[in-house]
This record gives sequence, structure tokens and C-alpha cells, in this order.
Amino acid sequence: MIRTVPTSGNEEIQLYLRTYYSLLRSSRPVQIKTLVEAHKSTNSALHVKAGDPEPDMAAFIYSVLRMPQCLDRIDLVVMGQSERVFCEHGYCDVERWQRVNAPGRRRRSFFDGQGTLAVYIASRSDIDDMVPILTAYQIERGKLHRRLNNPAAIQILRKSSQGDGDPTYAELQALSELTEIDADDLGRLSEIWGTETAERLLAIAEHDQEISIRSLAGSLADYKRATRRWWQNVERHQPELDFSERPISFISSNTHSMANLLSGYALMREEVLQDFIHTSGSDELHREYHDIIESNVPSSMENYLYYVLKKYQSEFPDDRLQQLEYEKSLGLSRVRSGHAFDIEVQTVRLNHLDPQRLDPRLRIPGIGQLAESRALIINIDYPLGLAAYQVLTEIARNVANVRGVYVMGKAATLNGRIGDVMIPDVVHDEHSLNTYLFSNDVTADSIAPHLIYGTVLDNQKAITVPGTFLQNEGYMSVFYREGYTDMEMEAGPYLSGVYEMARPTRHPYNEIVNLHNAPFPIGIVHYASDTPFSKGINLGARNLSYYGMDPTYASMIAIIRTIFEHEIQRLNSLREEVD
Repeated sequence: MIRTVPTSGNEEIQLYLRTYYSLLRSSRPVQIKTLVEAHKSTNSALHVKAGDPEPDMAAFIYSVLRMPQCLDRIDLVVMGQSERVFCEHGYCDVERWQRVNAPGRRRRSFFDGQGTLAVYIASRSDIDDMVPILTAYQIERGKLHRRLNNPAAIQILRKSSQGDGDPTYAELQALSELTEIDADDLGRLSEIWGTETAERLLAIAEHDQEISIRSLAGSLADYKRATRRWWQNVERHQPELDFSERPISFISSNTHSMANLLSGYALMREEVLQDFIHTSGSDELHREYHDIIESNVPSSMENYLYYVLKKYQSEFPDDRLQQLEYEKSLGLSRVRSGHAFDIEVQTVRLNHLDPQRLDPRLRIPGIGQLAESRALIINIDYPLGLAAYQVLTEIARNVANVRGVYVMGKAATLNGRIGDVMIPDVVHDEHSLNTYLFSNDVTADSIAPHLIYGTVLDNQKAITVPGTFLQNEGYMSVFYREGYTDMEMEAGPYLSGVYEMARPTRHPYNEIVNLHNAPFPIGIVHYASDTPFSKGINLGARNLSYYGMDPTYASMIAIIRTIFEHEIQRLNSLREEVD
């Protein structure tokens, strides 16, 4: 057996994993407080002050953004793979509960209004994500309770809650002085909670909260059944597409960038969006638009319009329905998940695309030839961790053939800046302990012309970690010394799936795996959203905002152009054979 990289020696993280998996085997709920000491001992890079009396507001905000907003009213989280699993354990009506969402995570979740949250999980990675998030939340909420639970702070919060509920700058400053909680962090919470800020902080001040968690089932068969049901939902909603007869290029990314680039809807609505920019009252929107028009900044007008479209549709949701109908006319369809995990699927018929509607950056020579193609693009809203393996292998079993696998996702960078783009050709997977070697079909030259604010870093080495909280400075330093600079959660499972699409056996364990001769191209691109060596700086403390679209769209443009180029080349070869 070959060790591909040195072991991290991180016994604390392994102990934490063993602790909560052994507890979750119980048929009864497990109190999160039993995991607090194991959580603290990991010295997580996302929770650097877990053991300190001082609140770690970055960790608290990170947790709040990745759980539904009813989190403060929850005392039990129940996890299951399917409606059948929930029903077998006495929760037959979860689908009739209130549907709730988290800003920073996509999981189908339902709240009964009385303290119980039911969450659909797609793989073990959801457990590795949620358990540390809930533990971090409970630790930090306890610290906030102890600091806010004083008469002067409560008086300020009650006064604010009787107004519009959003504390003023002066009130936040007064709270900060009383509690020694950073005023900027309180302001960040105010941005997230808005008019509910005072009420939520008051509830934290006046009441303790104890959360328990229960896993209803966890067998591999349960996860596979859930994945199969997810794909059957896609087939049922698109009966006109015989996937078993159509070649596909697979993309794992998001649900907005590809649709915007291929449909040209935002560009077609430019005049409407211009009016919105001038009448929305947002100085930021107006200033950026003026700077682009006057060439004061190098920003892309197309990217900016895509950003404004999202803002516009938040105020005029009917326009979203109009966009979906417009996309269908161009061969782009969307299928939302049904009674399973929350992963939207988009299908694109290449022969239905209108070259004149495409984003100008996609109009490559020979683009008109795509009208002769029978190929599809299947794009999914990227899953979390091990769900990537299950989704890819399920799709591969149900399509004619795969002409390429492309992955675009977020990552932490150990050597770059937020907004940089990383292109790996080596991926070490902490799930299988395999190190995958491959030729990346997406190149720096294909991204750089479209990337304005960041830097393209190619020839990188990525490591797929089991969870965002399940890493610490010692863990990262070991891999950094071995040249691993790109930390993310999906590439390893995807490459395990690619192995099984190319070889007649299940993927190996703890080996160096050469995929240079894979029967189809592989493209993996990550844009940096975190810099974990900057202690406490993560997406809980900042977000990419408009400028985060720069690496996203530059990467997606490169992926789509690459797929187009391969298909045009294939069509030309077929034509030459006929001639």
C-alpha cells in the first residue's frame, strides 16, 4: 500500500469524527454540548477562538449563514436521506412543514414551528458539515449569552426592538462598549438579520439554547437510493430527452453563470436594468455603472448586468419567470429537486442555442456548427463533498456517453488571495486517501483574458478535505509543505467517480492514481473564497459581493468555450470523414 502524502498526524480531528459518528449511532437524539470539548480540541482554522472566553464572531456568523434563519428556535435537528426514511422514524409529515433555507448552504430543510428541523442529507459530508457548524454555533451563542445578559445591554435591545428592530450605529457602539463585542461584528450581524437584529440578540441575552441532533439512517444503500430518486425526478420532468441516446458534457458549478452566458437574457434586458440602476437608490450600483461606462474601472459590463439582474429580480420576481421561459426557448431547461437533496439540474441542447444571443465572449469561430450537434450539457448546482461522487456515477449510468467532466467550485487558498483562480493537476482526496494525477483541460490561457481582478494560478495541487471546520493550522501546514495550496471539498469524490467511469473496478484506496489517459477530458477550476492562514478571515467575516463574479464568470467562460471547441472539432472531423 502506497502512502501518497505524509499523514497529517491530526489525531484531534480524527477523534472528533469518531466521537460524533459513534454518538449518532444512537436511536435517541444526541446533545450537541457533548461534542464541545472534542470540537475545541481540533483547533479549527475556522474557529480559532473556540476555547477562548472572547466570542469568535467570524465562526458564529459563518454558522448562522449556513443554517436556516429559524436556527435560534431549534432544539432538535433530524437528518434523513428520503421522505421514506423520515416516515419510518415517525416523521411522516415533514414535507408539509415550513420549507426553510440557509443563505450559505443548499439543503432541503423543513421546520415544524415547534423546535424541530428536518434536513435531507445527500452523503456523509452533510453530517461532517452540519455537526461542527451546530457545535460552533452553540459554543459562540453561549459566549454571546453571557456577555449580552446584563441589564444595560438588555435595555438597549428592548428599546431598539420597539423601534424598527435594526439597532442604530450609536446603539451598536453602546452594546460593543458594554459587552466588549467588536462593533464591526455586531454591524455584520445587523446586515444579516436586518429588522430582526434586536429581537434575535435579545433572545440570545435572555435565554440559553441547547440543540440536539439525530441521524435517522446512514447506510450507503440509503444514500444511493436517494441519489437514484433525484435522477429519476430529472428524467420524469424531461421526457422529451432520451438521455440514454444523447452524449453529454457534465459541469458542476452553479445555476446562474452558465444560464446567463448562454441565454443572453440580461444583455437583452439592458435598458430595463439601466433604468433600475438609476432608480434603485443604490449609490454603489450607480457608481459602478458610471465607472464602467467611463472606463474608470476595467470591470466587464456583461458581468455587471448579470449582477444587476439578480438585484432586479429580488424586487420584481415575475421577471424571473419570464427569464425561465426565455431560456426554454433556447434549449436550456431547469429541474429542481423533488423529494430528495437540493441539487438543481440544468440541461442544454447545443443545437438549440442562438449564437447571436450568447455572451460575446463565447462567440468562437465555427459556433454556428453547433446546430448540427446532438450533444447536451448537464450542469448541476454543485453538491457538497461525497455527494459529488454519488451524483456523477448516477448520471454516468444513465447517459449514452460522457464527453467531458468539468468542475468549478470554491476553495480555500494557502498561497493566493480571495478572487484568484486555481487550476490543479494533482488532487489528494482525504476520503479515499488517493492522490489523482490528471491533465487539466482548462488552461490558464483560457481564463486569464476574462479575469480582471484576480490571478490565475495553474499547475496547483489540491486537497479535498472532509469538512470546512475539520482542518487546522497543523493539518494545513503538513500539506502546504508538500506543495498543496488549494483546499476544497468536491474534486476528490468527482475524480473517484471518473476513475469508475474509465476503469472496470471500484476506485482504489490510498494509492497514486494516474488519470492522464482518461477517455474524456477533465477540467477542474477553483476560485478562492477563503484564506485560512489569515486567522478568522473566512466568508463569515467577508463576502465576495459583485467582485466575486469576476472569477466565477471567467472560469465558466473558459469551460463553455472548451466544450464548444471540442464539439466543433468533432463535427469537423465527422464532416471530413464523410467527404
